[in-house]
Amino acid sequence: MTRKNQAVTLSIGEREKKALENLALEFGKTWGDKPNVSKLIKAIALKQLKIIVNDDWNSQRIETLEKARKLLLDFGFILEAEEIARILIERSELQDIFITREIEQFLAKPKPLWRNNIENFIKRQQPFNLIYQDASENLWNFSIVHGQLKIIEKHQYLICTCQETEGNEDIIELKHNRTLRLDRIQEAVVNPLKLAWQPELDMIEVQFKLYGRLAFSYGKEEIKQDDIFQGEIEGNPPSRLIIRKVSSSFWFFREMAKYWDECEIIAPLSLREKFSQKLSALHQIYRENPSEDG
Repeated sequence: MTRKNQAVTLSIGEREKKALENLALEFGKTWGDKPNVSKLIKAIALKQLKIIVNDDWNSQRIETLEKARKLLLDFGFILEAEEIARILIERSELQDIFITREIEQFLAKPKPLWRNNIENFIKRQQPFNLIYQDASENLWNFSIVHGQLKIIEKHQYLICTCQETEGNEDIIELKHNRTLRLDRIQEAVVNPLKLAWQPELDMIEVQFKLYGRLAFSYGKEEIKQDDIFQGEIEGNPPSRLIIRKVSSSFWFFREMAKYWDECEIIAPLSLREKFSQKLSALHQIYRENPSEDG
């Protein structure tokens, strides 16, 4: 004897229906590639998804965030403005229908399906396969087991750890990490993978010393998010030891290069040698191409 499913009728408007369908897509509650509201509601009932209070912000906070969003737009920081818009549109305190409509229109600008898929997979900690072609018509295929979307120097990047290492010139410990600039990917295919999600990027601990004025100012003005140790100023000449978690030698070198002789990489030896090779190559360029005025 078969048991019939009990039907539940929802009395909601088109806007609320669309919102539920978006949530179903975001949390992977689909039938094929289409959102399935029934699966979403079942997941909530089974406490697989948690409902939390969403009406505890005062009006001043909402107004401040909206002003910040508009200022970011005025200065050209589109990606940052989008992040604030997403925060605002999720809040039930946003009662002003004109502001709501403006934000919805701002966020409704077309975004490729593959971009939405990447964002959803990262939110759900779901490994995924990314296939795309670069400007040189090279085809890249990555099996990604950890990903983060980050804004670096006004551009949005997918920072990820993947199984493939081909073409990666980083040190061995970081060869599985990639930094992909999303606005340079025109078309891509993104599909889920049956792999385990890695809790963080492949990381190494890097020790470096700061000298001179930088050693004194670093602890006051230059505290970095990934620093795990900041030593006291010691020695003659004065220096300060810093230990930091690093996922990419490229971005780490990019920062260290600003400090010139006020910074020295101590460990690991593989990273110190790679930086030394870059300095040697730069030195060779200046030796072989002297200035015409010199």
